[in-house]
Amino acid sequence: MFWAEVFSESRQSELNLPVLSKNSSIRWLLLDIEGTTSSVDFVYKTLFPYVSAHVESYLYRHSAESEIKRLMSELRAEQAADAAKDPQIGVWMRGTAEEEIETAGNYVRHLIALDRKATPLKTLQGMIWEEGFKSGELLGDVYEDVPRAFERWNAAGKRIAIFSSGSVLAQRLLFGHSTAGDLAKYVEAYFDTTTGPKREMASYIAIAKALGTETANVLFVSDVTAELDAAREAGLQTALMVRPGTSRPNEIQHSRIESFDEL
Repeated sequence: MFWAEVFSESRQSELNLPVLSKNSSIRWLLLDIEGTTSSVDFVYKTLFPYVSAHVESYLYRHSAESEIKRLMSELRAEQAADAAKDPQIGVWMRGTAEEEIETAGNYVRHLIALDRKATPLKTLQGMIWEEGFKSGELLGDVYEDVPRAFERWNAAGKRIAIFSSGSVLAQRLLFGHSTAGDLAKYVEAYFDTTTGPKREMASYIAIAKALGTETANVLFVSDVTAELDAAREAGLQTALMVRPGTSRPNEIQHSRIESFDEL
């Protein structure tokens, strides 16, 4: 069944929210990744360090490609805007190719340290991760409840989409090369920051339109309350994922789950 039969009485009291219906109108599950399907540690301790270690070598090997030239130009423009606000960032060196790539690598690591949701950064990260996933150096970490939830929802006729600040390419790689095997076969749609910021209502309206459904037919699951607030404002149903070991918000404004086994 799609929803758990019941929540415990204590859980219902804690949430102070209505029990989710078994006969739900939900047709789509829209899922966040970091802290929801995959651990935060995997992103910060595996994926980000992989990019930091490989960014220069990747740019050297692909510097003649038009896509890399475009990303370098976008990163250079963003770096100039940052430097105008903070002179300590320095200038983008425009001498030899080696100097420019060195500047790009340092700026990419700066953006990673800030966890900046910059589209050119996310695109470049996805391209670097692609080599790691395809070589077998990287495997997409997912929580143990994810594969059985995907299979259960699929069998029940529910459809799955992903909305993450990571690029669509990175999302496909993570689920296609996961520790549980190929989970991409269950995912029908992917959305990233090119659709819009995750904390803006318009992004969720655009996603529902792209999915060809009403917003009320989509359940968005995330560990970030600000994202859920925007989704609910757009008319989506929402659930806050609170994984074991993570902090619990003091005020709960959304239905709360600790595992996909509850859905």
